[in-house]
Amino acid sequence: MKALINYKICDNAPECSGIAVCPVKAMHYDEQQKQVVVADSCTNCGLCEKECPVGAILCSQNATEYTANQELIANDKRTIKDLFVDRYGAVPLSEFFMINEADLEQRLTTDLTLIELYDNDTLSCLLKSIPIKEITDQLIGDIKYYNFEPSPALQKQYEIKELPALLIYKNKKLLGKVEGYFTIEQQADFIAQIKAIIDNN
Repeated sequence: MKALINYKICDNAPECSGIAVCPVKAMHYDEQQKQVVVADSCTNCGLCEKECPVGAILCSQNATEYTANQELIANDKRTIKDLFVDRYGAVPLSEFFMINEADLEQRLTTDLTLIELYDNDTLSCLLKSIPIKEITDQLIGDIKYYNFEPSPALQKQYEIKELPALLIYKNKKLLGKVEGYFTIEQQADFIAQIKAIIDNN
């Protein structure tokens, strides 16, 4: 028996902490499937289950428990959207916020607009990342938010040295930017930087 993954609540991040602790490297990120998978070499040691912060990994001590865990996953009515919203520097969840680079200018209005530029190769775990809603809730007025993966030319244009980066616009004017990844523990500092840019313009 091998560990089971409840994909209904797994964010399938390449940085999965279960992968990091697997002693036999049975758990890995499959680039083709774009998800975390468990190989038959899994010893069901339980280390990955303890490490998963949302309980998406289930290990079983015997066949009866394995069947019970399969049923638990099958009957789970939750989806990833029940646990997470889009988060800064994490895997984008909602297509609603995703735009093409070419559409950037036409998305800008008089409203405060946050544009997140991310790098698919360095996306972080959802649970460790700051929810966009928690950022916008602390800013005044109507706010729009979009994200996309920038081209090297655009990164050069905006002099961006590190992704993810947050471009902050108001009245179609770039007020400033914040570069680099911030964890949920760094949320206050991240929001303070955003507010400082807005207040200075």
